[in-house]
Amino acid sequence: MARRALTTTAAAFAATAALLLAACGGGGDDKSSDDIKGADSGSSPSASTSTPSGPERPDITIPSSFRLTFENWTSSDPDEQAVLNDGKEQLRAGYAAIIENKPDGGDALAFYDTEAGLSQDREWIKSYTGKNVTVIGELPVFDPQATLFAKKTKAQLRYCTDESKAQTKHRKTGEVVGNPAGTDPQVAYVVTMQKSEQGVWQTVSTNSKRGGCS
Repeated sequence: MARRALTTTAAAFAATAALLLAACGGGGDDKSSDDIKGADSGSSPSASTSTPSGPERPDITIPSSFRLTFENWTSSDPDEQAVLNDGKEQLRAGYAAIIENKPDGGDALAFYDTEAGLSQDREWIKSYTGKNVTVIGELPVFDPQATLFAKKTKAQLRYCTDESKAQTKHRKTGEVVGNPAGTDPQVAYVVTMQKSEQGVWQTVSTNSKRGGCS
């Protein structure tokens, strides 16, 4: 379900879904070593009680069939918290698009992505929608670390996911598949972000490494 190890091309996003998709009978690349990205059901811990600056954020709804939890997704630094908040919502927007079967990503993802980020994420989403599968189960997202650069206009967000209870489900047949036995369920992510003129932290690219959360 995860992305390949630290690549910056669209292939990183397409690879994100490859592992579970392959296990679902989605194609001949079933032996890929990739994972899932993160999302939220609305029942996970709140990232912050503060109101984000800039334009009104889109509402993102994820059904209870896919529970994404954000553990300790807080920072005492308000600038870092802003990165965490928008990074979390971008993650949720991507999974919402998969679940809603929207290969173009939908308006919410476009809000949280740069043009380059959206192009990559669409490839990732299509690796699910193109094989007629969705995501179910639970995906904890934890150990977040936000670092700001360039006079606080660029940032890097790191976090880990645990795919132990995350699965894919074929929309037509109902077949449910998880990662193959022996696969390390933890995946480390590095997200490059930049602040828009409207004050939104948008994703530029996302890279991952399975087993990189030790």
